[in-house]
Amino acid sequence: MMSRKTLDLWVGLFVVLGFGALVFLALKVGNFSGLGGNATYSIEAPFDNIGGLKVKAPVKSAGVLVGRVADIRFDEKSFRAMVRLDIDSRYEFPRDTIATILTSGLLGEQYVGLEPGADEAVFKNGDRVQITQSAVVLEKLIGQFLFNRAAEPSAEPQK
Repeated sequence: MMSRKTLDLWVGLFVVLGFGALVFLALKVGNFSGLGGNATYSIEAPFDNIGGLKVKAPVKSAGVLVGRVADIRFDEKSFRAMVRLDIDSRYEFPRDTIATILTSGLLGEQYVGLEPGADEAVFKNGDRVQITQSAVVLEKLIGQFLFNRAAEPSAEPQK
C-alpha cells in the first residue's frame, strides 16, 4: 500500500500536468505566436467587407501559414476596411499578389489567403496590396438567391 506522502506527490504531479495542458490548449486556441518569433514585414490590404476576420487571424498561401493579421481599421477616406498583414520575412510575394478573405473549417474561422502573381518586384515593408477580394457573406448570398427565385416567372400549366 502507498504511503500518504507518495500518494500526495502523485496527485500533486497530476494536478500540475493537468494545469500545464490547460495552459497549452488555451494558447493554441488563442493563436498565440510565442514571445520571440521570426522577423516580419507589414503590408496593407483594403477590403470592402472583412466579414468576421479578426486580429491574429492566419495569413496563408497554398495552405501554408505565412503570417498573421496585425491590425484592422476603418479608412474614413475610402470607406473601406484596411487590414495590416505581418508576413514572415522568409516569404517574398510579388507585388501583383491577390489577397482574399476565405473561410475554413466547420466553425468558419476566417483567414487571409494570398495568391501570388508573376511580377518581378516583391512587396516591401509598408506596401499596399492592389487586388483584393472581400469575404463572402452568407446572408447576402441567401438573400440574392431568394430574391432571384421570387423574381422568376412561375411556370403554370397551359390549358
